[in-house]
Amino acid sequence: MQSEGLSPGSSAEASWVVGESDLASALSTDHADSFPPVFATARMVALMELAAARVLTPLLEAGELSVGVFLDVRHTAATPPGATVTARARFTGMEGKFYRFDVEVFDDGGPIGRAVHDRAIVTVDRLLEGARRRRR
Repeated sequence: MQSEGLSPGSSAEASWVVGESDLASALSTDHADSFPPVFATARMVALMELAAARVLTPLLEAGELSVGVFLDVRHTAATPPGATVTARARFTGMEGKFYRFDVEVFDDGGPIGRAVHDRAIVTVDRLLEGARRRRR
């Protein structure tokens, strides 16, 4: 797995409009939990991963996909429902066998989060077989 065709600075974005299911308050499964009705960190992480995965898409061969293996994230501002959030992932280079990214997330009011994120390219079959073995 080489970074051929991918040079530092290669980037991609992912955006969506914050809906009810994206709010921290929607993540509660117990009435004892109380979270605010703002963009959930978990959903921000998903958006970050999507943006970074899009950078790697041109490298993927048939039967491959990229998976997240590391994330050091900061969520620095609250985003209300209805706002558009955009994650921008920028490839910074290889870290061993992993592809490293700097990811920034913005809403209509400015920056809301950032992360260092590593991804690996794996075969779908190998990933699913590993998951099946964990069920045994």
